[in-house]
Amino acid sequence: MCDRWFGAICNRPLGTMICLAAWNLFACYAVLIDHSSASAQQLPREHVIDVPAIGSGFCVSNLFQSNMVLQREKPIHVWGWAEPGSEVSVSFADQRHSATAAEDRRWKISFSPISASNVPQSMTLTNQGITLVLENILVGDVWVLGGQSNMEFELEQVENGPLEVVSAHFPEIRILTVPYGEGPEYLRSFPRLHEWSDWFGRHFRKGDWDECTPGIAKELSAIGYVFARRIHKAAQVPIGVIDASRGGTTIESWTPLTVLQQMQNSPTTQAKLASFAQQAAAWDAQADLQDRIKQHEQWLERQRAEGNPIPADRLQPPSDLRPGPLGDHNYPGHCYAGMIGPLEGLSVKGAIFHQGYNNAFEGSVGAEMYRDIFPEMIRAWRSAFNDPEMPFGILSLCTEGDPQTREDYCEKMFNAGIDIRSAHYSTFLELYDSGDKNIGYASTFDLRRRWYHPQLKIPAGERIARWALATQYGFSRQLEWLPPRLLELQRLENGLLLKLDREVGDPQEGRIEGFAIAGENRQFHPADVAYQQTGTDQQGRPQLDRRQLVLTSSMVPEPIHFRYAWGRNPLANLQLIGNKDVPFATQKSDDWTMDEVPLGIVGPEVTKPLPRREQNMILEALRQQDKARRVHEAQRVIEELTK
Repeated sequence: MCDRWFGAICNRPLGTMICLAAWNLFACYAVLIDHSSASAQQLPREHVIDVPAIGSGFCVSNLFQSNMVLQREKPIHVWGWAEPGSEVSVSFADQRHSATAAEDRRWKISFSPISASNVPQSMTLTNQGITLVLENILVGDVWVLGGQSNMEFELEQVENGPLEVVSAHFPEIRILTVPYGEGPEYLRSFPRLHEWSDWFGRHFRKGDWDECTPGIAKELSAIGYVFARRIHKAAQVPIGVIDASRGGTTIESWTPLTVLQQMQNSPTTQAKLASFAQQAAAWDAQADLQDRIKQHEQWLERQRAEGNPIPADRLQPPSDLRPGPLGDHNYPGHCYAGMIGPLEGLSVKGAIFHQGYNNAFEGSVGAEMYRDIFPEMIRAWRSAFNDPEMPFGILSLCTEGDPQTREDYCEKMFNAGIDIRSAHYSTFLELYDSGDKNIGYASTFDLRRRWYHPQLKIPAGERIARWALATQYGFSRQLEWLPPRLLELQRLENGLLLKLDREVGDPQEGRIEGFAIAGENRQFHPADVAYQQTGTDQQGRPQLDRRQLVLTSSMVPEPIHFRYAWGRNPLANLQLIGNKDVPFATQKSDDWTMDEVPLGIVGPEVTKPLPRREQNMILEALRQQDKARRVHEAQRVIEELTK
């Protein structure tokens, strides 16, 4: 670390200065040379480490650097490594504390809470004649970003992202992106490096705290940047953002393995653990190597027979032993161990989380497991940051695929991603109703695009920022974030009555879309929605209660349940009245799985996960429902025209 080198050479004997400078120059070389875009483009495809995760001598965790933000009004914990038995002293903000390095070289020091400050300060660390100085440190609020690619997706690639980039001059916002890491062992630190991305075909600089500038912000999570910008401008305190998200990840990967193992009441979770354990036990690294060597030899023979040139780096056969399933970043607990593990013990303000896409691949089984794991994951993250009441904001699963219409409404209801989105909301409700006032929620399904990386990230960041500002920063009177709540469901003679806690409507004042209702046969059809009439005024005009919705359908004479926004890219438009941009969340009143709707298609016994043949049977039944409804509606139109 360059900041370590400059601090260390001050006031040291010449011999110490030379040795220390040589060691630190080696570590700092890439940092000093490769920060320019030109040099970064010349880096090889593999990861290029600027500073190792843990140094061989006295060092502090790479979580603590110049330019960082420390959390205000909570104990400040700092840790690192030194020679066993040696004393480490750390000074910051008029406090000085010492600790002795343990047998495993680890040391840890804690400072009493201090108030927010935008005045740059220095932290000085000493051990056996070596001094490290971290500079330009601010004190404010630190937020952790978690999830997969829709959280990770960088600012410069989203709609209106370039506009945000060119105006991203916020020296009191500091940014750290955690390099990819994975288990099974807990990582206690992370390297500072240039990390290669196959998806984007280039390197990303990770592991460094930086001031927010256009050049830095463009690679930050778009949602995270917008969230930080809003919080900083409203609260007027320094903001630190730690991006610990990774594309293509699952909920079980972000949860500690020990927590998953304790979930004995979740059969789906235990089945997942058993499956991975079986795969890991069956892995034969030597057999895999021999198979790859054989394939390499066959490839060489084909190239020579065809007269193709063979690159020099392809001549040698493989010699590495691959880890097999244990090398999968989605092995249960791996992303937590590799990316949250290095952050454990840090004091932070809160976290926001946006994930779920990969769990949808496992159908109703994956959705059921998600619902079991998600609240446990939230509790585990709060424990990691030593705060059982840590603010935690949930962004629901975003859209994918062609938009749902009234013509293909039923067919588009068959998708496990909808159940994942519903699990986000039901988890939020469960915690919120239990008295957890630091749990947050924001829908994203109406920020729709066909691509599974919908690029309307800026509005998503704004929504979750509203929750944080209203609940954590004193703006509850100015900002509304809580989704409209269902208070009561009543059955009517030929419909359902939904009583909500606040007034709702279509922001374009048109037809309310998004509800479907079903009877005992579990055949859902889109519902016609009307406000409940409570009387008439003096002119005889109906008085309507915009907190009560009546759902009916001529296809469902005796409805018993409803679903809302039940599509991966749903036809749904209900939100709070008053240009408040707070949608009614994806939810359902039934407990039927996607394999059981409609009733009786695959027989009385449903095997989960459903075989492909039975999935196709359900899809065909849903298509026939859509067809029957279109025919029915056409007949009604003809009847009206021929009266």
